[in-house]
Amino acid sequence: MSFATIAPKQGGFMFGRLHHIAYRCKDAQRTVDFYTNVIGLKYVAGLMPPENNKPTWPLNEPGQPARKVVGEEADSIHIFFELGDGSYLAFFDVPGGGDDSADPTPWWVKHIAFEVADMKALLDGKARLEAHGVQVLGPKDHGLCQSIYFMDPDGHRLEMAVRTETKETWPKLEKDATKELMRWNELKRRKYGPLPKAVDDIPAMPADSTIVNA
Repeated sequence: MSFATIAPKQGGFMFGRLHHIAYRCKDAQRTVDFYTNVIGLKYVAGLMPPENNKPTWPLNEPGQPARKVVGEEADSIHIFFELGDGSYLAFFDVPGGGDDSADPTPWWVKHIAFEVADMKALLDGKARLEAHGVQVLGPKDHGLCQSIYFMDPDGHRLEMAVRTETKETWPKLEKDATKELMRWNELKRRKYGPLPKAVDDIPAMPADSTIVNA
């Protein structure tokens, strides 16, 4: 695929700021404890899909046969921590994903979400991507934002998001965040066994670690 067929616009189609970046964690409760008590971030949301939720979008995992998948078909909780600029650090707890030693993290977990100004910018972005032959999913309404999803050439999952929350959205999510985390802990205990230990065994840096310029 060539990306040089459409002339770039200087100052044109650009991401605004980071909306959130998402990684996998082994245990939501332990992650909340660490990032709130140790790092000092505010835990603001815990989003769980319904237990009987069914995938609704077709998107192929790179190199795999076509199948229905959006990510929400697995037991998971998506937890959010607010950063100083209004963006978020997010994690997925996906206990059914297998042994981390083989990195079986579901492909939809790791992604970078960039914020755009409004719905017009989101739809313009989708049109531009599709004009380059990029497969795009969405927009999908998440309640707090609408998003489109696509892959870069190396298979990294990217998201463009426009905020659609009202002034009541995040206060309500924050109010419910602890309750949702407790609900997740109960589901996880019931289906996957005892929770890991609390934050008491943070991995040490390797003995031969050195600091390098990045």
